[in-house]
Amino acid sequence: MELYFIDGDPNGMLTAEVFNWTGHILMAPRTRIREALTRREAGYSGVYLLIGEDEGRTKIYIGESDNIARRIGQHDVAKDWWTSAVIIVSAANTLHKAHAAYLESRLVEIASDVGRYDVDNRNAPSRASLPEAAVANMEAFLENILMVLPALRIDGFVSRKRRTKEITDERLPGDPEFEMGQKSTGISARALLSDGEFVVLAGSQARHEWVGIPSGYQALYAELVDQGVLGPQTGDKRLFLDNYAFSSPSAAAAVILGRSANGTIEWKAKGTSQTYKAWEAAQLIAEVAE
Repeated sequence: MELYFIDGDPNGMLTAEVFNWTGHILMAPRTRIREALTRREAGYSGVYLLIGEDEGRTKIYIGESDNIARRIGQHDVAKDWWTSAVIIVSAANTLHKAHAAYLESRLVEIASDVGRYDVDNRNAPSRASLPEAAVANMEAFLENILMVLPALRIDGFVSRKRRTKEITDERLPGDPEFEMGQKSTGISARALLSDGEFVVLAGSQARHEWVGIPSGYQALYAELVDQGVLGPQTGDKRLFLDNYAFSSPSAAAAVILGRSANGTIEWKAKGTSQTYKAWEAAQLIAEVAE
């Protein structure tokens, strides 16, 4: 993947391309949108994302046009909540209206299913009718879009739910397991480190509400309740209804305990009193010794 900061500022305009991919992505903050829309690729046919914050939640609008610059300039400047725009086109301007409509529909579908962003599209666009070969090409094109967007810190299309089959298929015999138990609340949880992800397993327990001081993890707790990853309150607990991949052991511990927590201390290697921190240190020592 090649990221190019057009004006040398990581917070300014940038382009993103992938080797052997025909796509081209232009991202710009709203403060630079006039300049961005004068670029040649902004006048191409394709899809675009408008992203911002609204009442503490990330909000996104997904659109398509045969001239994205004109569409944003004429219609979407009226939306006052967005702070950045992402324009997705073919470098050779080979996407036509039906291609763009198909991609728009799929992106709205994925963002809505993942549920991490509030999708501002009032109605889910119908999927354009394309020949079988064109559908296959657009799905491959979409796959690259979904690979690039997280590199731009756009994670609203990435689900952290993990199906049991996915974990079973990808799990290696040596994948470590961890557990957490809290006597005062009776909470118990299980997790494993699989393919570089810290995955809390379905059936694990969490506190029924956030009890700590406000923090970013409180928002994550609320998000998992809204998404149905954490089930309805039962007594003073909630159950994980899905396997869920957290960014760190501490993020997982905070959601489970309903407060900020040091997950490297709270989590223990399965069947032992060894903390995650001690386990990790032992792994590093063993790696260096080899």
